[in-house]
Amino acid sequence: MNEMKQDIDNRIALYALISRLMMIEVDEQFLDQIESDPEILDLLPNYRDWGKRKELHRKELVDQYYNVDFTNLFIMHLVPYESFYTRDDQMIESGGDNPVIQLYNALDFRVELDSARVVSPDHIGVELEFMYMLCVAQKKALEADDKEGVCELLEVQRAFLKEHLLEWAPMFLINAKRESRTPLYHDGSELTLEFILSDFEYITAKLNEHCAVEGDNA
Repeated sequence: MNEMKQDIDNRIALYALISRLMMIEVDEQFLDQIESDPEILDLLPNYRDWGKRKELHRKELVDQYYNVDFTNLFIMHLVPYESFYTRDDQMIESGGDNPVIQLYNALDFRVELDSARVVSPDHIGVELEFMYMLCVAQKKALEADDKEGVCELLEVQRAFLKEHLLEWAPMFLINAKRESRTPLYHDGSELTLEFILSDFEYITAKLNEHCAVEGDNA
């Protein structure tokens, strides 16, 4: 469990970063947060080394590049919603029949659709924020030495990745990386894909190491 305590802050920080990046347009405060942290910049190498960051004012970059790219990827040309990929009719399910809503409600996770600028709770940014919330809850359980709670939260995280995010997000992220017009969203899409795949492997390993019930090979 000590290793998990060392890892959890990094997982929380990464889910916070990628959920924010995928949810709404960037602003100068968010970019300051990225650019003041060398470790985050190292995760976004093309963005870090992009010459226009030194040539143009921040506001110009936001208005003419980053937010244009966000609109292109998340609103105009691609569809960042799980139900589009998993329903036969490719319709976005924004009502109570959306399977993620029951899970959100069960864990008291509330989605502010208007402030997040999304039309359905199965948006990639919201699903990543849900993983962030689960990691924050796991940190609290770790600090309380609640092994049962930690294992339950790891099970929820693993199931959510397997049954939801990993069922569709890789397709969206591969397309987003290909269609991106700025290094920020190119690197952000690649980082998100690599992280959710590796996090699934990490969670599975920790469940097997700390939480496996005798006779359970899952």
